[in-house]
Amino acid sequence: VQLQASGGGLVQAGGSLRLSCAASGRSFSSYSMGWFRQAPGKEREFVAAITFSGGSTYYMDSVKGRFTISRDYAKNTVYLQMNSLKPEDTAVYYCAAGLRDVHYSDPDYWGQGTQVTVSS
Repeated sequence: VQLQASGGGLVQAGGSLRLSCAASGRSFSSYSMGWFRQAPGKEREFVAAITFSGGSTYYMDSVKGRFTISRDYAKNTVYLQMNSLKPEDTAVYYCAAGLRDVHYSDPDYWGQGTQVTVSS
């Protein structure tokens, strides 16, 4: 599985961005998908995940109510809608895929990162 993330950019605090992650291959529906982020000088952290069926979603506490993860099986794409962005959301965001749920297991595949910068 190859993952291609896009949609990052510079936005003011309170603004919104939507990240996309396009997956190659025909087994998209078999994978749990997730988003992680890494800020300068910090370790990579889990942000959000969606199960292979799309039936369940998981979020880190600081983004609950602001971020929404979704997936489109026809387009083999997972999205992260980010609203009410804060400067502390600034990071490189990575999408990931795993045969086990990525919110508690290490993903099997990683995409390249996309930079999100939130100005105050």
